[in-house]
Amino acid sequence: MASHSAPDVPEGMSPDARETWPSSELIASWLGDEAYELEPLGPAEGAPVPADDPEAQAAARRFRDVLGRFASGVTVVTAMSGGEPVGMTCQSFSSVSLDPPLVLFVPAKTSRAWPLIQRSGRFCVNFLADGQAELSNQMASRGTDKFAGVAWHPAEVSGSPVLEGTLAHVDCSVHAVHEAGDHLVVIGRVLHLATSAEDPDQTDAPAEDPLLFYRGSYRTTG
Repeated sequence: MASHSAPDVPEGMSPDARETWPSSELIASWLGDEAYELEPLGPAEGAPVPADDPEAQAAARRFRDVLGRFASGVTVVTAMSGGEPVGMTCQSFSSVSLDPPLVLFVPAKTSRAWPLIQRSGRFCVNFLADGQAELSNQMASRGTDKFAGVAWHPAEVSGSPVLEGTLAHVDCSVHAVHEAGDHLVVIGRVLHLATSAEDPDQTDAPAEDPLLFYRGSYRTTG
């Protein structure tokens, strides 16, 4: 009987990570006919609510209004997929563990960017600085060339785009993926990380303050 070797597991990825991933059929249904028409989750977006259900609409508004009182930073999650840069704006990001070093971000199941990021197996989280609201909006837009006019350089390990002028970045491999209602919780194993001051390839000096999102609007610490 012929032996079959196990598929290569990217550095930092849990050996059983792929068991937590959605099926290829489901991924294909997310991608649709135009695989590179991305629909990432923007800072102000949430799950769709039936237009003919007033009770559900009221509950959704209440949920967003209360949760909007929690100020968060704004990130852009990037990757290289099929030789092209992919990006999505995401405010749902957090550190998870020091040992091993893990972080997470939470894309919507309807995101077209996420299947492309998942396909690459690696991603980079860029922390946006004050003054980068326009960049956040561009990366949250649909049906446009998100990287038009955007300066970036490859991350040290994954090659994912590190956006110029950001405060810091965290370079990761996909460690595990878990379903959570209408979203997915993506756990990343940190492969490399740096502040802008430590990154020799950063040419734009970023603002010292972060870009924040609070009650449906961009803010900063000032």
